[in-house]
Amino acid sequence: MAEELNVGDKAPAFSLKTESGHRVSLKSLKGRQVVLYFYPKDDTPGCTKEACGFRDSITPIGKTNAVVLGVSMDDADSHAKFIKKYGLPFSLLCDEDGTVSKAYDVYRKKNMYGRTYWGIERSTFIISETGKLKAIFRKVKVDGHVAEVRAVLNA
Repeated sequence: MAEELNVGDKAPAFSLKTESGHRVSLKSLKGRQVVLYFYPKDDTPGCTKEACGFRDSITPIGKTNAVVLGVSMDDADSHAKFIKKYGLPFSLLCDEDGTVSKAYDVYRKKNMYGRTYWGIERSTFIISETGKLKAIFRKVKVDGHVAEVRAVLNA
């Protein structure tokens, strides 16, 4: 179990492959704000709505010197199809073994229709230009979430 993350903590380092096979690391993004959002599954209703919300706000988000990155346990092919289908202008990172999801403590026991299983709890982390956690949103409700993220980026 990962240690509880708090605003002001150093963000856990990561280096993951994108949908196109390139590696993205937190270190390579130093000097920019990072919106790192974890979501359960490509091309499912809530995840699609969330991704499209970030897509539709990418210009104002970009003006805050921020980059948006989605993370799920789906593979590169799944990510590439999801990006193409919805015209997503940002990369999706492949955390197939859950290492980064566990480091950010979003890989949790979930319950749906009386069935218990492990999966990603929808969460967003905003990381400052210096690599510190600027905001943490857990158990994200998709409606209104992008507006919350934009408010923090603009602060």
